[in-house]
Amino acid sequence: MGKDILEVIKRGTVDVIPEDELIEKLKQRRPLRVKLGIDASRPDIHIGIAVILWKLREFQDLGHTAVLIVGDFTGKIGDPSGKSKTRPQLTDEEIKRNMATYKEQVFKILREDRIEFRYNSEWSDKLSVHDVIKLCSKSTVARILERDDFTNRYKQGIPIALHEMLYPIFQAYDSVSIKADIELGGTDQKFNLLQGRELQREFSMEPQIIITMPLLEGLDGVNKMSKTYNNYVGITESPREVFGKLMSIPDALMLKYFRLTTRLPESEINEIEMSLNTPGTNPRDIKERLACEVVKLYHSEEEAKVARDEFRRVFREKGIPDEIPTYQLKGKSMWIVKLLVDSKLVPSRNEARRLISQGGVKINGEVVRDIDFEIPIERELILKVGKRKFLRVAP
Repeated sequence: MGKDILEVIKRGTVDVIPEDELIEKLKQRRPLRVKLGIDASRPDIHIGIAVILWKLREFQDLGHTAVLIVGDFTGKIGDPSGKSKTRPQLTDEEIKRNMATYKEQVFKILREDRIEFRYNSEWSDKLSVHDVIKLCSKSTVARILERDDFTNRYKQGIPIALHEMLYPIFQAYDSVSIKADIELGGTDQKFNLLQGRELQREFSMEPQIIITMPLLEGLDGVNKMSKTYNNYVGITESPREVFGKLMSIPDALMLKYFRLTTRLPESEINEIEMSLNTPGTNPRDIKERLACEVVKLYHSEEEAKVARDEFRRVFREKGIPDEIPTYQLKGKSMWIVKLLVDSKLVPSRNEARRLISQGGVKINGEVVRDIDFEIPIERELILKVGKRKFLRVAP
């Protein structure tokens, strides 16, 4: 096994547990089974989720097999990772619908020739009560409560449903059932992944290697990227939306985004870092490069150029700042007064009406004077209130 292969695998990772065992597995010169669990409650792929999928793609390119575990059984439990309350349980119909959407998107990243889709109901549905008790006997309550989310909820008196404590056990059993050599996940999944390693030992199997990837902060620069926080960039969003959203990230996150969301070699990213530290460099130009690279990845180079040119025309020519918040709208339209209040651009509906009547509200540079105006939700818009308040409105 070449040193360069190990460097490819380790690039961008947080943990490789343990590295010496990974090296031994790679020396076996056989296709390794690399497991990734899919959250069946989240069918849309954003560039934060894509961080792990691109790592899985690297394993495919090295000749290994990607095994995607669709949690149709565990989805009915609900993964409690990072949750402060019990997750709602999914129905079979919801899981089926979500996975149809997921599969349409995943092959923008993964290869179709080295992949298995497995549903964990295939083995977990067959477990008898006796089998479940036997599985549970291989772990302890103390061990399960070591999870930060469970510990915090327990200390705060927030209920922990008994079925939630079974989730890491069943996820671990997936690793046993598919004979995983490696399991990938975000750093928030580390506990669950290690459970798989321990359970494989209990079944006299060679334990899987754990590889964790960093969580990507969303557009707000604070919370991890998630539809819940409305701070995400979807890989199937239009080139214009992807470009515009990426131009709104905080400057401090640019290098992390280059490393985790693009396929640029580390040497180029190092050059970008040097450029950022050079006096006179405009961070906006570097951010444009980032946005172009991401759009190219999921669309095309030509579409990236078109999105860049449109962004420049709308923002630079009209004096719109680079970093402005994004507000996600649902439905086909929204009353402008309600939008101004809900987005907290103004404190009240009376204030919203006053600003509109005085010509203090613009959409894409055009003054809006009708207090009954319904904003059509068809494409991204830029809302300006007064001289200094801006809001990106996205469908």
